[in-house]
Amino acid sequence: MSQHDLCQRQPLLNQEWPGSGGGGGGGGGSAAAPYLEDDEDDKSDSLKRSVANGDVIIEVPTGLRIERPKFPKEKWKTFVAFMILVVNFILTTASLAMVHEKVPDRTKYPPLPDVFLDNIPTVPWALDISEIIIMISTNVCLLVIIFHKHRFIVFRRVFLLLAVLYLMRSITMFVTVLPMSSTTYYCSPKANSTSALLVSKRVFQLISGFGLSINGKQTYCGDFIYSGHTVILVMCYLIINEYSPKRLIVLHWGSWLASILGIILVLVARGHYTVDILIAYYVTTRTFYIYHTLANNHNLKKRSANNSLSRLWWFRIFLYFEERVSGPVPRIFNWPPRLPRWIGTKHPSRDS
Repeated sequence: MSQHDLCQRQPLLNQEWPGSGGGGGGGGGSAAAPYLEDDEDDKSDSLKRSVANGDVIIEVPTGLRIERPKFPKEKWKTFVAFMILVVNFILTTASLAMVHEKVPDRTKYPPLPDVFLDNIPTVPWALDISEIIIMISTNVCLLVIIFHKHRFIVFRRVFLLLAVLYLMRSITMFVTVLPMSSTTYYCSPKANSTSALLVSKRVFQLISGFGLSINGKQTYCGDFIYSGHTVILVMCYLIINEYSPKRLIVLHWGSWLASILGIILVLVARGHYTVDILIAYYVTTRTFYIYHTLANNHNLKKRSANNSLSRLWWFRIFLYFEERVSGPVPRIFNWPPRLPRWIGTKHPSRDS
């Protein structure tokens, strides 16, 4: 191979071979230039390009390096989100306390026609089993969040999502009151009044029992559209599926089966109409998916004419809590600060 052929295959090298005589001026045998400079625009890109032993070396300045995503704890924002949830939970219970007085009399208004309920026998004790499943799913979900490395971000998101869902539920159950779906469920006698003192007493009773019937605190009727049991069961599955490692297949499938079984038992016990279940599922999953789509894409965190999601009524609240979270939260686990760290297991990859 001649030296002429070698230079033809390396067009970036500004070299001349002996005896060429010309073109470049200054005689033959000039050495290769230490730096290649094409024009003034190339100088402004802050990239240094040099030639060493026939190889082009590009030095990337530190200013062009990609920064790692940041996930600040912002504990005080998590506390604010929790307080928002508490306020909306109180609003929901207050709505139920008032709706109880407007529930149609069961002796005059039978349950509405329902494709599912009309074709299955009623099993009153199934509601208790469903609520036991809710308590188990909630505790498992709580453990997943507690042992997550970015637990404060996850808690903050869960609080906000539940706050939005409970606020909408307090409105939907208040504006339309349906007849009782069950003929056996116990409802407290009506007081035929809605004084502030009465509503406060009922709210305190409902909150003390966490809205569950199994502990005997939930004896007020009318909270149909949409199903709170379904909201919690679906949320537990979505959280476990989103924030736990993908390789925990047994946990994911177990959570999914528990949610499905819990929802079916609610229907078997006639705790809700089928439409309540369907609306709850749709609203919960759409809100969860929309929130995480916004949170995982930086470009969607800006208000613009092309970003239709910025028209959501809770978008400004979302921006306040998510503005400093710079990407999808990785599936990384560790032990809480006050527990021995040497027992912890860490999963470095979000898709592990």
